This record gives sequence, C-alpha cells and structure tokens, in this order.
Amino acid sequence: MNPVSASQTLMTRWGRRVRTSWIAWWQVVMLGAQILVLALTPSSYAAGPRRRAVQSQIVAATAPLLTWFLVLSALISLVVIRIVVATAYSYGLSQYALDVLVRTLVLELIPLYAAMFVATRYAMPEAQRVRQWLAAHQREGRVLGDATLLTTELLPRVLAAVFSVLMLAALSCVIALVLTYLTVYGFSPWGLPGYTRSVGQVFTPAVTLIFSLKTLFFSLAVAVVPLAGSAQPDAQGTYAQRSDISEFARLFSVVLLIEIISLVGNYY
Repeated sequence: MNPVSASQTLMTRWGRRVRTSWIAWWQVVMLGAQILVLALTPSSYAAGPRRRAVQSQIVAATAPLLTWFLVLSALISLVVIRIVVATAYSYGLSQYALDVLVRTLVLELIPLYAAMFVATRYAMPEAQRVRQWLAAHQREGRVLGDATLLTTELLPRVLAAVFSVLMLAALSCVIALVLTYLTVYGFSPWGLPGYTRSVGQVFTPAVTLIFSLKTLFFSLAVAVVPLAGSAQPDAQGTYAQRSDISEFARLFSVVLLIEIISLVGNYY
C-alpha cells in the first residue's frame, strides 16, 4: 500500500472520530443546558404529576442507597482515619493528623465516591432505562417531542440524582467528622473545643466555597452527563444500548476535570 495513501486514510478516520466525538459532546452539553434551565424553573415541576414524578424519583435515587452507602462510607472512613492517625503518631506529627484527615477525607474523597456511587447505582442504570424506553417508542413508530422527553423522563431523574449526591455526601461528611473525633479523643467532651478550632481552620471561606461548588458540580455531572447522553441517537438514528464502560469513561472524564480544577483552587 502506498504510504501516502495509508496516512491519508488514517488521518481521515481520525478526523471522523474527532468530529463524531465533538458532535456527541456538543449535543450532550446542549441537552444538559436545557435540563438545567428546567431544573432552575420550579414551575416546571412544582405541581401535578410532574411533582409526584420528581418525588418518586428522589425516593428511588436516595432511599435504597442510603444504608449501604453510609455503612461503606463509615468503614472506609475508619480505615483512612486509623492509617493517618497511626502514621502521624509514629512520626511525631500528631498535630497535623486532623488537618490531613479533614483535607483528605472530607474535602476530597467523600464527594468523589458519593458521586461515583450514585452514578453507578442510579444515574447510569436510569439512563439505560430511558434509552430502552426511547428505542421502544421508535420501534412502535411513535414520535416523542423534546419537551415531553425533558419534562417527563429526564428532569425528574436529574433532580433525583443531584439530590442523592448532595444528601449522601453531606451525611458521610458528618459521619467522618464524628468518627475522626471519636478516634482521636474518644468519648471525652474535653477535646471538642480544640477539635472544632482545628476543623474551622481548614474550612476557610475560600475552601468552603470550593468544596461546596465541587460537590454541586459533581452532582450535576453525575445527573446530566449519563441522562443527556441517553437521549442522544446513534449515527444511524437509533437508540441501541451502549457500553457501560464507555459511558462511565465519559462521566469520569468530566468528574476528573472538576476534581483537578478544585485541587488547583485549594492548593495553588
């Protein structure tokens, strides 16, 4: 084969893949923007069947995950706390143990694995259900308007995923802080003033703002990226089932970008 022809073919394929990926991301961004506009308009879901749909999805996204996630979060927190505290004491750096624990566990780890837990247990399975529902409508020849798809199927699930991530992250942070205090000071109330002062020194206004925004953007990414992608047809115009690995990779790239930006904001 001619080397020039082979290189041209390779460049053409690469260009098509880049173009297809760019169009897919652009469609996800546009559909996600529409969902967010509806989410910021309470009149679109504040009454009637839409309100009941949002409430039922919130229960479905939060209640089944709550117990198992909090148990898992407590176990992970205990392991991390013991490792950090034992390491700090062995090197004579016990005064830095609380600072490291709060920054590592509360600021970084808990929002990340809360987002990933909701993504794998709720958002991505619901995205597949929406895609199957769209495929069934397409096979039956029924035309579904964009407004109906947004308000009846996507919006309730997006709001539920956002609520679930925020709820699980908040409760896990409280549990982690309580376990940290009990591990370091035991059940004695005399360490409470020093503990609250140490935690307060970590949560400066700037760090608190970045932490809040990061958790919020994590929840939006988990809610919007899989569900907006589920409403995007293939190149053939169908709604064939997609690989969970590719969908998770797309979501994880967005979450990783948010995490990098928050690290730059916190430590640089």
